[in-house]
Amino acid sequence: MILRDLIGDVLRTLWSHKLRTFLTMFGIAWGIISIVLMTAAGEGLRKGQEVQAQTLGKDVMIVFHGRTSLQVGGTRAGRTVHWEDADMAAIQAQTSDCQYTIPELEQEDVRTHSNYNNAALLVTGSQPPFQDIRSLGVGQGRFYDWDDTREGRRVAFLGSDAAKQLFPGRNPVGENLYLNDFPYIVIGVMENKKQDSSYDGFDVNKIFIPFGAMRRDFPDKPPGTSTTFDQLLVTPKSYEQHEACKREVRVALGQMHNFDPNDKEACPIWDTVQEAKAFRQMTDGMKYFLGAVGVVTLFLGGLGVMNVMMVAVRERTREIGVRKALGAPAQTILKQFFFEALLIACLSGGIGLAIAFGLCFLVDLLPMPPFFAGLLPTWGSGLLACGLLGMIAVLSSLYPARKAASIDPIEALRFEAGG
Repeated sequence: MILRDLIGDVLRTLWSHKLRTFLTMFGIAWGIISIVLMTAAGEGLRKGQEVQAQTLGKDVMIVFHGRTSLQVGGTRAGRTVHWEDADMAAIQAQTSDCQYTIPELEQEDVRTHSNYNNAALLVTGSQPPFQDIRSLGVGQGRFYDWDDTREGRRVAFLGSDAAKQLFPGRNPVGENLYLNDFPYIVIGVMENKKQDSSYDGFDVNKIFIPFGAMRRDFPDKPPGTSTTFDQLLVTPKSYEQHEACKREVRVALGQMHNFDPNDKEACPIWDTVQEAKAFRQMTDGMKYFLGAVGVVTLFLGGLGVMNVMMVAVRERTREIGVRKALGAPAQTILKQFFFEALLIACLSGGIGLAIAFGLCFLVDLLPMPPFFAGLLPTWGSGLLACGLLGMIAVLSSLYPARKAASIDPIEALRFEAGG
């Protein structure tokens, strides 16, 4: 039997059992669609949350000062710890796995007004790497630089909503801004960003000034001193150096302030790297579970293919007997039934992949919630689905095909359908 005759015979057989073939193909296609869509939804959630987490800062650790809970070197527990300007040089010298370690000082009761409006906004002072650490995109003008910081220049970078409130309908860059009646020049405005977490309020509602000006005009309040600040911002040089960087910071601060580096109450750290890792594990688990549901559906579809082929073998027993009596070799019978099952599996799988990727494309055209990146099918899920489909196609077709090829022609000619 040449290939053309084989294909024609297979298609006629499948067409004569349209409903059974359709239901079987639907089961396999639905399994493929389930795998792709479910893993795409998990990937979209993971990616969306990853992007949103980076609005607070990429791989940033916020090191707060606290109160000791362990006794060290004869000092009592319960002692309040404050970070000081003198700590910075020592920390930077002892933290080789950290890329940035910078101070941040904040004041929330600064009287703020422009020539056009008043506002109650948080004023925060730090160093130029703060822009990169906290993902502050520049919409207009510029962020403050090291010259501004060293010279203590009275310049300000505004959050997008702060700029709208203080300078409604105007370009703020170059305008005067008054903080406790100190005149500041607006040098830039942050581009708008959607933020879902923060340790001190959303960045769009803040005023950012150089650390030198902040230290001089708005020093820390009691029980702090004129040389203390609120928190350290730390980033590792790489994702792999994250734990080492965190440990180095704890050890350096513990040595300077005489507390145990393992005392997490004295040095509490908000670790966004660790949070992102935990969230990734959660979304990966959800993605694998949803994918497993699709795999089970796909295997059920494979059982459907096997069932269809077993019924086909039974219904065509006499036909097989006639063909074998006329000299058709067992290999030809095996090829036909194997090809029938393979065609059902591959055709339904291809349709399922096309529908799944098409649905992902159409859904991604719709507006998405801020923390969901859409349905993001991956090559991994597609290859996984195709690999499973190929395995199921072979397994579901092999047994019926071998059963058909092993039929004894004499017994087959005696067989009565339905008997």
